[in-house]
Amino acid sequence: MNNTRHAGLEVVFFNRVPKVGSQTFMELLRRLSMRNRFGFHRDHVQRVETIRLAPPDQLQLASMVSGYETPSVYVKHVCFTNFSQFSLPEPIYVNLVRDPVERVISWYYYVRAPWYYVERKQAFPDIPLPDPAWLKKDFETCVLNGDRECRYIEGETHEGIGDHRRQTLFFCGHEDECTPFNTIGAMERAKKAVEKHYSVVGVLEELNSTLTVLENYIPKFFKGASQVYWDEVNNFNRINRNAFKPPVAEHIKDIVRKNFTREIEFYQFCRQRLHKQLLALKLPSQTTS
Repeated sequence: MNNTRHAGLEVVFFNRVPKVGSQTFMELLRRLSMRNRFGFHRDHVQRVETIRLAPPDQLQLASMVSGYETPSVYVKHVCFTNFSQFSLPEPIYVNLVRDPVERVISWYYYVRAPWYYVERKQAFPDIPLPDPAWLKKDFETCVLNGDRECRYIEGETHEGIGDHRRQTLFFCGHEDECTPFNTIGAMERAKKAVEKHYSVVGVLEELNSTLTVLENYIPKFFKGASQVYWDEVNNFNRINRNAFKPPVAEHIKDIVRKNFTREIEFYQFCRQRLHKQLLALKLPSQTTS
């Protein structure tokens, strides 16, 4: 249950999944780096987020991370990168997951938030503004009208910043087999990567359990994580929060869930693993919330 002992590199590699609370988690790591005295490194903002990398780029990434002075943390939106296939020592892999349907709703409104495009235009002035009708379209209408954006077709492959349906992609890897949406193959590869390589995969909906497991399984980096998080929870919760996201009716979510079967199974797999890790600690008072 504890892959931390298998790591050959004292570097935490957080290949963060978008819209799972990863901005807050990254800020937690930054503050812990000052408290627990480790280096903090993150990828720079990109015009187009490159999640899947060709083998030479994977090697370049793994070599760069391996070159950091230890102990350190590195944070990047990227698929699982297997350092050992390049004969490099494995880092301490961590990540977070979220209910897949809640996550896709969050992403839908995130890319429509006014401040999102203000930030993008400031960073990249030549980026064109989107169609106002697209910005105003709500998720429920998108689903009920069967709009292309909200159909979530099994086996479909779509690259680019607009497609963040596949939470499994960040655990499956860079291979072509990982790209089709909601497939058994991608899900099974993602599960195997979590079991074999990841020290901890936290769950956004179960923060207490996540922080407790991190503190006990990776203490050098996460000592005091619960205290730091909850003492400053109001500040953390403001990071990347989208005030423009309206509530979505449960019957709409149920429609979407029918097309997220393998993504949901992978999410539940990660939840069960976290629960088992927590139980294995045999703490006097345990929580799974």
